[in-house]
Amino acid sequence: MACDTPVQAKKEVVSDNETEITTTKKESKMSSTLVMQKAPEFSMEAYDAKSGHYTTVSSDDYKGKWHVVCFYPADFTFVCPTEIAAMNAKYDEFQAMGVDILAVSTDTKFSHKRFVETEPLLKDLKLTMGADGTKEVSRAFGVLLEDEGVALRGRFLINPEGVVVAQEVQAPSVGRNVNEFLRQVEAWQYATKTGEVCPAGWRPGKKTLPVNTDVEEMTGRVGDYITLEEILS
Repeated sequence: MACDTPVQAKKEVVSDNETEITTTKKESKMSSTLVMQKAPEFSMEAYDAKSGHYTTVSSDDYKGKWHVVCFYPADFTFVCPTEIAAMNAKYDEFQAMGVDILAVSTDTKFSHKRFVETEPLLKDLKLTMGADGTKEVSRAFGVLLEDEGVALRGRFLINPEGVVVAQEVQAPSVGRNVNEFLRQVEAWQYATKTGEVCPAGWRPGKKTLPVNTDVEEMTGRVGDYITLEEILS
């Protein structure tokens, strides 16, 4: 399923030699969420666009670090380079927050290299691009479309303990928002450090909710601590 393909439920045809019955196929192999679970371990070939060399990457490389594993359907498609370029444009901001980025598709490392060399949007790319040729990594993260052999747009934020704290998965036709993802990373790091929780739309400098100290007073009275106008500002 490329990003120019309309979103449709998977179908399978069952024939009894007289009539054909079309039924919706359940994707039983696809996980609903990895949030609050240990991220799957992995190892695969990769292309390091920053150095211009082939390499290997594994989950061990990211132990003790904030990191994001960002799946995309395929090289040489249409929405995918816009997402990769957007993440790359914020690369220095992610690095300043101590967040490593790994982009992954089921393409080969050779395809990744050629994709980076030919796509204008990927000029000066700094990201490492995992080559999940066996499809085992995409399958382990629950984003593999088995019939097509490609991954959905899946993005997983993983904390230094190796636990997935945020997950976003969507069909190929619409790209993800890197600015919103940056905001979520900032919020997760702040909440993890302080023990406070971040309300909807939180950004640095805005109010948090001190459940670590005022949980009894706040129960049923959150509006005494923050207004809707403050939330939406």
